[in-house]
Amino acid sequence: MTPRHKRMWGVGLVLIGAGVATVLGLQAFRENLLYFYTPSQISSGEAPTARVFRIGGLVLPNSVSREPGSLEVSFVLSDNLDTVTVAYSKILPDLFREGQGIIARGKLNDNGVFVAEEVLAKHDENYMPPELAEALEGTGHPGQAKPE
Repeated sequence: MTPRHKRMWGVGLVLIGAGVATVLGLQAFRENLLYFYTPSQISSGEAPTARVFRIGGLVLPNSVSREPGSLEVSFVLSDNLDTVTVAYSKILPDLFREGQGIIARGKLNDNGVFVAEEVLAKHDENYMPPELAEALEGTGHPGQAKPE
């Protein structure tokens, strides 16, 4: 084998290695994307059922129910068009309360209940997560003051 053929084999192996690394990197990136859906989008079937995603909405008043003696809690999220029941089995954030906007990360189960792995609550009176503010903007929600 001539030195030229050896170099060509080397270049070919490097290109193949770079291609494999790119494919693996893109696959890992695609698997770790977290999409955001509103309760209306979930009700219309746009949300995946076998994948983790984020949901945002307002916690409806009088919708929070807790299992006595456990951390199990369920509540209803709304975007003023549709609602989705959320089940959560960890400690809720201190700022969680009815009537406020939250974002939750988890999956839909077979019954259409969103099983949350994480619940995030807003941190002050003037803040709403940007995705949630955009989703609620067109629903007639009185909204909250946008930070300037």
